[in-house]
Amino acid sequence: MAYTTINKGSSYFDTSLWTGTGAIQSITSLNFQPDWLWVKSRSTASNHRSQNSVTGVTKGMNPNQTSAEDTLTDCVTSFNSNGFTLGADSQGYVNTSSRTYVGWSWLASNTTVSNTSGSITSTVSVNTTAGFSIVSFTATSGVSSIGHGLGVAPKMIILKTRNQVAGWITGLSVNGWDKYLTLNSVSGNTTDDRMFSPSAGTDPTSTLFWSDQAAIGSAGTMIAYCFTDIKGYSKFGSYTGNGSTEGTFIYTGFKPAFVVIKNTSQNNDWIMFDSVRNTYNATNLYLLPSQNDAEASGIGDGLDFLSNGFKIRSTNSTVNNSGNTYIYMSFASNPFVTSGGIPVTAR
Repeated sequence: MAYTTINKGSSYFDTSLWTGTGAIQSITSLNFQPDWLWVKSRSTASNHRSQNSVTGVTKGMNPNQTSAEDTLTDCVTSFNSNGFTLGADSQGYVNTSSRTYVGWSWLASNTTVSNTSGSITSTVSVNTTAGFSIVSFTATSGVSSIGHGLGVAPKMIILKTRNQVAGWITGLSVNGWDKYLTLNSVSGNTTDDRMFSPSAGTDPTSTLFWSDQAAIGSAGTMIAYCFTDIKGYSKFGSYTGNGSTEGTFIYTGFKPAFVVIKNTSQNNDWIMFDSVRNTYNATNLYLLPSQNDAEASGIGDGLDFLSNGFKIRSTNSTVNNSGNTYIYMSFASNPFVTSGGIPVTAR
């Protein structure tokens, strides 16, 4: 399948900031109608919140927890052509008065199709241009194959059981599909080839990934977020820490808008940076996907977001322990290959 180089990342991914009102309000800063929205309070310790269009906008889960899906009619109440609408929010996830929030949004297709490529029929919203699909399916006992719709092999999959208490199982090709990380946990790599493959040495393909319910826990309704690299827009990779403030430079081929990093060698938090909360370098305001903590800036100079990648500027073990291996996911602000924007100030 042919893919088109993306010239404007904010047509497919974007970051929004707002202040809660405790009353219905609409966020209208996007260039698209989102299919996946991830929200976190910046000013207060509270749970992360994930909601998507495939399972229904009022249904959601908390990425920092193992809890099952719930239905909240006063949280995110609709996805709109230029953003989303927030309810009065009795839980405090997205719109409590005077709290500040950040939301990360991704565009799939704004519609769903049935995918019959696997042994289980999945419901998929896919954007092949952006290399992103949301996949819903009901798993049965044993090993099941699931169609993801990307047309190329995924580079990253985040898998969560919706109707049961379970972790957010995260696999990356660069990490090896015989290993996984858990988004809601500080743990490093766990070796188990049953999460995304039917057997040892068999990786997800251009049409399928696999799920072994004996490994995940038990059969149930599932959601998967699948990604692949797209030139000028997204990159999923790894680097080795050197323990220096002159840390590793990671080439992505674009100026990052959003970067998530995880130490796979030891127990450390996942950590999230973006170019909207930090509009110039150093990019050091961070949030932790595995924790409910408020926004902080306590890991030195963090990262520099550059025109074609990012550079580590901290010696903190969360991003730069000498000899440790780190994985990352990144999405573009302005593509390096056809950059029309003003670069972030580099040092």
